[in-house]
Amino acid sequence: MGLFDRLRGGDDERVVFLGIDGVPYDLVKDHPDVFENLTEIAETGSAGRLESIVPPESSACWPSLTTGKNPGSTGVYGFQDREIDSYETYVPMGSHVKATRLWDRVTDEGRDATVLNVPVTFPPSTRIQRQVSGFLSPDVDSASSDDAVRRVLEDNDYRIDVDAKLGHDDDKTAFVENAHETLDARHDVFTHYLAKDDWDLFFGVFMSTDRVNHFLFGDYANDGENKAAFLDFYRALDGYIGEIRDSLDDDTTLIVASDHGFTELEWEVNCNRFLADEGWLSYDGDEHDSLSDIDDETRAYSLIPGRFYLNLEGREPEGVVPESEYEAVREELRSDLESLTGPDGRQVCKRIVKGETVFDGEHDEIAPDLVVIPADGFDLKSGFGDKEAVFTEGPRNGMHKFENSLLYATDPDLDVDGANLFDVAPTILDLMDVESDATLDGESLLNA
Repeated sequence: MGLFDRLRGGDDERVVFLGIDGVPYDLVKDHPDVFENLTEIAETGSAGRLESIVPPESSACWPSLTTGKNPGSTGVYGFQDREIDSYETYVPMGSHVKATRLWDRVTDEGRDATVLNVPVTFPPSTRIQRQVSGFLSPDVDSASSDDAVRRVLEDNDYRIDVDAKLGHDDDKTAFVENAHETLDARHDVFTHYLAKDDWDLFFGVFMSTDRVNHFLFGDYANDGENKAAFLDFYRALDGYIGEIRDSLDDDTTLIVASDHGFTELEWEVNCNRFLADEGWLSYDGDEHDSLSDIDDETRAYSLIPGRFYLNLEGREPEGVVPESEYEAVREELRSDLESLTGPDGRQVCKRIVKGETVFDGEHDEIAPDLVVIPADGFDLKSGFGDKEAVFTEGPRNGMHKFENSLLYATDPDLDVDGANLFDVAPTILDLMDVESDATLDGESLLNA
């Protein structure tokens, strides 16, 4: 339904989806004074926790949220993936997502979609009404679906992402200012197209929340010097959500959701250093910085975040683990991972998942054999360079969490209890009365 249909009083349901990357449910629930608008939505609409996906990393989460499919169908497993039949790796972009996005389903039904700043959507589609690609887009010009969009972005001092390098400074003042500027510009562009476009689906993501959490969540959790700045940022975000909610008519449902939760970070865990120390991984030469540098004695390696692969004969180009020994070797690796404890004596691995239990689809050739969901406080890293120790500290003090993502909606008829990320796409399609694929991994949360 377009703008003129709405002026004539058309009754087709429309949906506005606002993503707030990495915002945990408990943060909102524990601070109703900061999140006045989300709290009001919870009281009059629907709200609750979501489970994320395995692995709970934005590059994998957003393709799954926007398709209703697991990485075995989307083909995107994390920030770094491996080429089939190769040790070469790549950073997945939107063009790598194999499953159908929900806005393409909406477009196929003759409806209009405006899609702004969704991670892993580069290059932007010219098939849908309007798109600005998000995280991993090289620049604003490239992120714009057409010249008119580019001019709007330039006029609003739009930027793709927060300058994360500023978060490495001990003094977070410049980082916080940059996060607010990014948030403000995102809001300005969102409200511009909410008012201007004849959308049926508006889908926009605030990703600056994830950046603020990475560098300030520890201050929040421990009453640190930047706690007030952290909460002030979220107060501004909630105000913008309230403004958008108040601008919508009664035929429009607002959904606000995050792709994963967040927790305090204490230690970075260098998984490939652990594998090397335990005799699973070795390199061809002293100079090494990539997967292609492993040697022919390597039995296992890791890719971020927490994905573990056996160097399997017939799958990896120079695999050494016989297929006949696959299960036994995988159990041996699982046992070694279960024994890994941090400097404080806590077990690093909260849960270890076999790949086939969570990845299923036509693009599971590069699915990991094991995925580790870490205990709170640990961030699983997987570089192939020389790390001095398994456990190191970095500039970030917050990290992703599988549990505790959220969904808030102005529609009171959504049953969020027990929901997960895969349920978001079929719910939006159901609200819009757009037919969804019966093979989606999620189900609509809308009560019949």
